[in-house]
Amino acid sequence: MKVKPTVVLGILGSVLDSGFHQERWHKWRPTVSLCQHEDLLVSRFELIHQTPHLDIARCVAADIGRVSPGTAVRLHAQELKNPWDFEEVFASLHEFARHYTFDPEKEDYLVHITTGTHVQQICLFLLTESRHFPARLVQTSPKERKVKSPDGTHSIIDLDLSRYDRIASRFGKEATEARTFLKSGIETRNAGFNRLIEQIEHVAIHSRDPVLLMGPTGAGKSRLARRIYELKKARHQIKGAFVEVNSATLRGDAAMSALFGHVKGAFTGAVKDRAGLLRAADGGLLFLDEVGELGPDEQAMLLRALEEKRFPPHGSDVEVSSDFQLITGTNRDLSERVREGRFREDLMARLNLWTFRLPGLRERAEDIEPNLDYELEQFARKHGTRVTLSREVREAFLRFARAPESRWSANFRDLNAAVTRMATLAEGGRITGAVLDDELARLRAAWSEEPDSEKDGGEILEGVLGAKRLEAIDPFDRVQLAYVIGVCRESRTQSDAGRKLFQVTRLQRKHTNDADRLSKYLARFGLDWGEVSQK
Repeated sequence: MKVKPTVVLGILGSVLDSGFHQERWHKWRPTVSLCQHEDLLVSRFELIHQTPHLDIARCVAADIGRVSPGTAVRLHAQELKNPWDFEEVFASLHEFARHYTFDPEKEDYLVHITTGTHVQQICLFLLTESRHFPARLVQTSPKERKVKSPDGTHSIIDLDLSRYDRIASRFGKEATEARTFLKSGIETRNAGFNRLIEQIEHVAIHSRDPVLLMGPTGAGKSRLARRIYELKKARHQIKGAFVEVNSATLRGDAAMSALFGHVKGAFTGAVKDRAGLLRAADGGLLFLDEVGELGPDEQAMLLRALEEKRFPPHGSDVEVSSDFQLITGTNRDLSERVREGRFREDLMARLNLWTFRLPGLRERAEDIEPNLDYELEQFARKHGTRVTLSREVREAFLRFARAPESRWSANFRDLNAAVTRMATLAEGGRITGAVLDDELARLRAAWSEEPDSEKDGGEILEGVLGAKRLEAIDPFDRVQLAYVIGVCRESRTQSDAGRKLFQVTRLQRKHTNDADRLSKYLARFGLDWGEVSQK
């Protein structure tokens, strides 16, 4: 087995490492001594030093070259006003870690914590514990006083990261940055959504188990999956690619081939081998959107790949391996599909360890304004044109966007499309009232073509209840019941209908069972889901 080269990252000791005369060779100097051990071959030393100590750093680099010719030394100047200031030191070393190109698969890293101020040593430890430095710690010390030797001793410390969760949790700023990162920098205001993102951020950093993202079309499942990948990659927890596929586009042999690959001749048209998406995600993250649309064969193979990390390509008896993290997305109720026999119960159990439901835009009315600003910023970055709107136009748009009758059927995709159209038509980079009026008319027209739960309420009720039972219901209850039945007919499942009907009050409850609440409401009128969901 080929041994990976060892790279050491350390801070210059302005006192312990100093010395320019011949006497320095009789002195223990931690940075130089670390490169004098036969059992520790240092391929490269990344030496961080303060600007005023450049001469000492150059001397140490030259001496390392004499005692260990195979060690390359790279100097990194660090501007610090006070090396004992925790905030300044941590920020500087954190910035160094963010911009350094680590490659853990090809190199082993050691962080030298013997030199530097105590504050610098503490910060090195914390950044290594948090995996900003994907490394082990190394500590050096002089030999006993009776033994005169400049090389000293060294010990390597491999941190058990699970023991230090309490320390890591104290860095609230770091956690806040991660949560903001998952939200694409959008300062969202919905308390329920922010709590949800906090949970997802914690799971993303501490777990490699599958994650299931539920929610309506356009709620942001795909974007969130990519941000989780980017967060894990920034922390050196993942190295491979981000691979995304919409399961609804996969059918038959093409589905097996796309996901698991195939060998030449596996089916008509298979003229050469194909690796498949699961192998493309080896070492990375696979996002399977609309996972509920997978066929039974693909579900069985996916379960095997998750549990064994191995599977045979389509048409082959020889297994291949792929170690990937899985995130799945769906806008369907997978539990109901399990009851219907359309989704494997054992696969559902495997995917259901971490399940998060992303709310739709109508459930997060307070977040429409920050998302409006985000979409305008994205337009400016993409087109190089900054677009603004007056306070009156902004308030008019927000009134419309937050109104109960605004459907936002495709959620954030609708919002993105609306902002893009208005920004494109904005003469001189300013969205006018006329541009806004045109867009609102366009949205109203588009939404009016969709099924409307409030239309033909009388006909709906009479068809469900019959004329005699309808006469026994108060006019007020008729309006409400007609709306409820309309929502039920637009929804795929009882749970989905319940979430739409109770989208506000459900956020105020610790335990929600929307389907049960809907059942109890319908029972007041002698109805059940089967009767009202049939169009």
